[in-house]
Amino acid sequence: MQTKPLIVSMLALALLFGCKETGKERLTRLVSEWQGKEIVFPDNLIFTRYVVDTVDYQLPESDYKVLVYVDSLGCTGCKLQLYKWKELIAYTDSATGGTVPFLFFFHAKDLKEINHLLKVDKFDLPVCMDKDDRLNKLNKFPSDIMFQTFLLDKDNKVAVIGNPVHNLAIRDLYVKQITGKDMPDNNQTKTIAEAEITEVNMGRFPKAEQRKALFNITNKGEYPLVILGTTATCGCAKAQFDKHPAGKGETLQVSIEMSPKDSGFFSETITVKCNTDKPIKLIIKGQAL
Repeated sequence: MQTKPLIVSMLALALLFGCKETGKERLTRLVSEWQGKEIVFPDNLIFTRYVVDTVDYQLPESDYKVLVYVDSLGCTGCKLQLYKWKELIAYTDSATGGTVPFLFFFHAKDLKEINHLLKVDKFDLPVCMDKDDRLNKLNKFPSDIMFQTFLLDKDNKVAVIGNPVHNLAIRDLYVKQITGKDMPDNNQTKTIAEAEITEVNMGRFPKAEQRKALFNITNKGEYPLVILGTTATCGCAKAQFDKHPAGKGETLQVSIEMSPKDSGFFSETITVKCNTDKPIKLIIKGQAL
C-alpha cells in the first residue's frame, strides 16, 4: 500500500498538467488541506433509485469508498459523465469483489434532469438527493468540480482527492490505491502514434440532433498500439474506440458523438490515452441551434 507522502507526490504529478491557477501552488494547497481530512456525513440520509424509489441503504463499512459530490451549477450531465463511472465501477467491482461502494450525492435543483440522466445511462445504484446541501455545508468542499470527488479510507478520511472520470491519471491513482495494482495495460511497451487530423468542425445543427466525428490514429512506432481510455471536457461528447491492438502502420479509429444540451458554440477536447509517452488531444467544434 502506498504511503501518504507518495500519494501526494503522485497526485501532484497526475494533476499538474491540468492546473492553471499557478499550478503547483493551488494543487499543493488543496492536497495539503484535504489529505487525511475526515469527511463528515449528515444523519438520516435518504437514498433513492432513479430519484423515485426510496431504498433502504446505509453507509457501508469498508476499507475504501468513493464519494462523488455533484453541485447544482452548470450542466450536470457534462460534469457527471455516468457512462464513465459505470466503466470504473465495473472494473473496481471485478478487481475487489464489489467491496468498494460508490456514493453519489446530488445537490440538484432539477430532479427531472437527474432522473433522466440516470435512466438514459441505466445507472441503478442508490444515490442521495441532498436538496439542502447538508453534506457540502458540513465539509465545505472546493468549488472546482475536479476536486469534489474523494477516495476515502475505512475511517472516512481522504486518501486521494480528484475526479477519476475527468482525469485518466487520477483514475489510475484510485485503482492503484484500492487494488495495489496498476490499471491493465499501463506497463505496456511504449510506441509512437499520430492522429491524421486532430480537429473537426461539426458546423451548425439543431441541439436536438446528434453529430459524429471520426478520427484515425496511426501507429508510427515499432510496438503494437493500444487505446487505454478516453476522457472528455463535456458529457455531451461520448467517445468509442477500437479496442484491438494496431501493428506498425495500422490505424485505430475513435468515434465521437456530440449531443448538445444547450444552444451556442461549443469546443470540446477529448483526451485519448494510449501506450504512448503523451495522450492524444482531439477537438470537436460547432454551433448548436
